[in-house]
Amino acid sequence: MRETRSSVGLHVNGRRYELDVDHRVTLLDLLREHLGLTGAKKGCDHGQCGACTVLIGGRRANSCLLLAVAHDGTHVTTAEGLGGEGTDGLHALQEAFIERDAFQCGYCTPGQLCSAAGLLAEAAADPGAADLSRSGIAEAMSGNLCRCGAYPRIVDAVQDVAAASQADAPDQAPGDGRVVA
Repeated sequence: MRETRSSVGLHVNGRRYELDVDHRVTLLDLLREHLGLTGAKKGCDHGQCGACTVLIGGRRANSCLLLAVAHDGTHVTTAEGLGGEGTDGLHALQEAFIERDAFQCGYCTPGQLCSAAGLLAEAAADPGAADLSRSGIAEAMSGNLCRCGAYPRIVDAVQDVAAASQADAPDQAPGDGRVVA
């Protein structure tokens, strides 16, 4: 008889987990049902809405499309872990979303936050290719849908954090919204 379960070791929000899971379990279902991390949402279950967005090794990923067993040993960050392990403080993006009122119902917010964090990490990793202008942020975030239409405030919040990051970086190009090397 063929084995239908496997042991999976994941680092989620800085904590190591060893789980025995069915091969068909998605990363989203593992996070929500096995670990109780309900920030990532099941929206479309087809990777088209972005509500399930998490960071895997710092990169944006739709967790509803990923089998948990295929991610043994990986580092996953959910919206719950954005502030960092053991911190009571909020991530700069979470603060900016609150300041800019960048959410209404909040359903998409965890995915939006993870996507924005991934975008900013991508910009930091490859500054010459990162377009952090309003239109660039909107384009990069286009895989995350908001049923309430809070898009302008979401872009404002991401732009606020990007601008603050650029102000801290000595190699920024003033005024054009792009980070350059």
